[in-house]
Amino acid sequence: MTKINSLFYRILPIVYLLVFNSCQSLIEEKNNLEKFKSFKEQQLTFGNQGHFLNHRQVFSADDKWAVFDNRNDGSEIMTNGGIAMLNLETKEIRNIYQVPNQNDYGPGVGAAVFNPKKDEVVFIHGLSNFNVNQPYDFTRRTAVAINPFEMDGKTMLDARDISAPFTPGALRGGTHAYSFSADGEWISFTYNDYIIQQLAKTDSSVKDLRTVGAMLPQGAIEVNGNKKYEDFSGKLFSIVAAVVTESPIAGSDEISKAYEEGWVGDNGYFNAKGELQKRALAFLGDVVDKNGNTVTEVFITDFPDSINDHKNIRLGGTKTTRPKPPNGMQQRRLTFTQDRKFPGVQGPRQWLLSTPDGSLLFFPMKDNNGVVQIFAVSPNGGKIKQITQNDFSMETSFSLDPKGKFVAYGHDRDIYISKIHSGKMMKIPLDLSYKSSDLSNINWSYDGKTILYNRKVKEENGSYYQIFSLKEQENE
Repeated sequence: MTKINSLFYRILPIVYLLVFNSCQSLIEEKNNLEKFKSFKEQQLTFGNQGHFLNHRQVFSADDKWAVFDNRNDGSEIMTNGGIAMLNLETKEIRNIYQVPNQNDYGPGVGAAVFNPKKDEVVFIHGLSNFNVNQPYDFTRRTAVAINPFEMDGKTMLDARDISAPFTPGALRGGTHAYSFSADGEWISFTYNDYIIQQLAKTDSSVKDLRTVGAMLPQGAIEVNGNKKYEDFSGKLFSIVAAVVTESPIAGSDEISKAYEEGWVGDNGYFNAKGELQKRALAFLGDVVDKNGNTVTEVFITDFPDSINDHKNIRLGGTKTTRPKPPNGMQQRRLTFTQDRKFPGVQGPRQWLLSTPDGSLLFFPMKDNNGVVQIFAVSPNGGKIKQITQNDFSMETSFSLDPKGKFVAYGHDRDIYISKIHSGKMMKIPLDLSYKSSDLSNINWSYDGKTILYNRKVKEENGSYYQIFSLKEQENE
């Protein structure tokens, strides 16, 4: 009996500690989510005009401004001529770029992002020699940068050269969906090649395939082309970061499309060897499974510490081949979902996001009940983790808080926040007395205190995309 009592009193502190820690975790979990109840919704823009946010990086580095374009539909870049920014405190709107000769065929601007480290806005800009026969197109657009506070003209970022022999470091088509690396130095993009697009019109074995790439601050690229307005120099060195092929082998890791890319980590990630991989780009890739079905999986490309083959002709491509990635770049497949009940990445359009430490990459996919949830995978591959555990499908893109602890997303007209570690969720209480639809483009600020998003608000003469905020209320 004495031994039993002794054992009991030895175990009791351990049991107490386990129960205490469990209770503390539950309390902390509740408190972590409860703080979002103080977030209050506010409509920031008004009027019979679109105020369309990009899906990421709309906040200025100091969180005081948000950049947007004037589209009232996500597909209207070709006919949109304006970029503006909104002061989040005063609601002042400044028009920071206006196309002087915009019409229904171009040039078109949109999808603006702020550099996270300095006063720079980058956006899509269609080519200036547009007309009814050659309008804005996937292969006819480029990246333009401006300082929104100095208004001292625009800077062409990606050089373009469609006159053979092609220039290494320049591209031969159109870029879009820009994303800055956390240090504000590199810019990722998706890309469609004009030379291959034209070749596909006469060669049925060739297809216009989308891929991803990056612009690097490694010196300006001078292009001495012979096609006015089609060939031009650029400030940054551009490379393709993924290999695509017209006819992927069934069951292989070959892809026919690379898209929805995102940088991995604020400073990269630690690979399976425990070494820091400083630069990496995650993206979606379309593979063909053993039954011949197209399945979308998560891929990653690791960049070498230095890219020193700047003059390699393979970077520029030829008249019959696409530009190739530089030497030393490694493309890997991270997910293998072909045997799941609902295989592949599925759900609202979503560019890949990662935690600040780069340990997890997030994407949408259906669970075994057919509900679209948020999932995550390590940049080293391995087991896929289900993040949300909802009984409804996420209907919008999602955004992570700056510390990588929470994820915000939408369903119907409501905003939800889930804790990444546990999947616990709460619905943000909102005033939905106004008539709105099309909740979209959720962005979390760098300080974690504001969430911006679009709603299409019904007015007397139509519905227009307006900017709304959920903002943490300061203690009075």
